[in-house]
Amino acid sequence: MEIVEINTEYIKLDQFLKWVGAVDNGAMAKGFIVDGFVKVNGNIEIQRGKKLRNGDIVEFENKKYQVLQK
Repeated sequence: MEIVEINTEYIKLDQFLKWVGAVDNGAMAKGFIVDGFVKVNGNIEIQRGKKLRNGDIVEFENKKYQVLQK
């Protein structure tokens, strides 16, 4: 699992996927999210604006990322 540090209270799911380099742009992130390819804390998440906070775990393309607030 990869730990991803953020400097804010939260980060939106579509922005997160861009931040970690899992997608190239926001449109690509939106497509994967809306089509049900992304999980947050073990559940499929279809809201691209889902706020990720400290400790949340994102799963995408067989990779896991944990959000760590600095």
